Amino acid sequence: MIDLAKTIDLTTTYLGLKLKNPLVASASPMCEDLGNIRRMEDAGAGAVVLPSLFEEQIELESDELDRFLTESAALSPEAVTHLPELTRRVPGPDGYLEHIRECKQAIRIPVIANLNGSSRGGWLGYARQMQQAGADALELNIYYIPTDPKLNGEQVEQKYIDLVKAVKAEVQIPVAIKLSPYFSSMANMAAKLDGAGADGLVLFNRFYQPDYDLEALEVVPNLILSNSHEILLRLHWIAVLYGQVKADLALTGGVHTATDVVKAMMAGGKVAMMTSALLKRGIKYLDTLATELLIWMGEHEYDSIKQMQGSMSRNAVPQPSAFERANYMKVLGSYAMR
Repeated sequence: MIDLAKTIDLTTTYLGLKLKNPLVASASPMCEDLGNIRRMEDAGAGAVVLPSLFEEQIELESDELDRFLTESAALSPEAVTHLPELTRRVPGPDGYLEHIRECKQAIRIPVIANLNGSSRGGWLGYARQMQQAGADALELNIYYIPTDPKLNGEQVEQKYIDLVKAVKAEVQIPVAIKLSPYFSSMANMAAKLDGAGADGLVLFNRFYQPDYDLEALEVVPNLILSNSHEILLRLHWIAVLYGQVKADLALTGGVHTATDVVKAMMAGGKVAMMTSALLKRGIKYLDTLATELLIWMGEHEYDSIKQMQGSMSRNAVPQPSAFERANYMKVLGSYAMR
């Protein structure tokens, strides 16, 4: 019997790092535990993204961030409850840096650190310290919800650009940007971030939207794990951006099956990141995914991941209009009532 693992090359490159496969454990509380991370490596993960070091955890020193907090404090209590809260105890900056060092000593796959916030504040110093602690790369998870009606789209976008430039000036390791899909021109924004020096774009961040408890009249957290249907938006934009930017493209959100991983690669992704699938099925599911990926590729006569990357991007398909408005009427007319 043919050993598919020896005949099919699952390796990929992401942020200049060589990965044994495109399966990446994305940032989540699961990655706070060193034992979990060891198990992820044993189960076949190509890399791990550590949970976010939140802006709120960092000692706030800059005047710019002080102003940001002063403005936020002026919001009504009801409005503040719509902003993300830290609902569990998380390690502080020093503990986070120690976690990076421990991970680098314990595993051989790449370790990607993660910063979560919206302003420069103490980010720059800690970005440098993360590099010194041994992180192979850095993911900027920019969780920013503009609520000021006087703030226009161009100003919002410029905050992202300025942050990327500032962090890139501080570190030599690769920097990826985790984005939301809520830009008026995603292609233009991606090009601007590419021009600012981003080494990778992670599509897309999931903004967690609060719900209402009608009996208590409170705004409450609401977390729903992803499903494979959510991958479609990510596939669309990775396929559109492939070949348009130099930055590596990573898909996150909705990766649950081996066919989801194949679709991500064919759209043009370098890696497929996942958390919900591992929360639902356990860390060992990574091994199942890798095996099923090998089987699918063997059955469809693919020799390597690189062979399929970008093969169904907008630039590669015979009908690129499928990614544009021309497909809108076709989709609307494709559903038949039963």
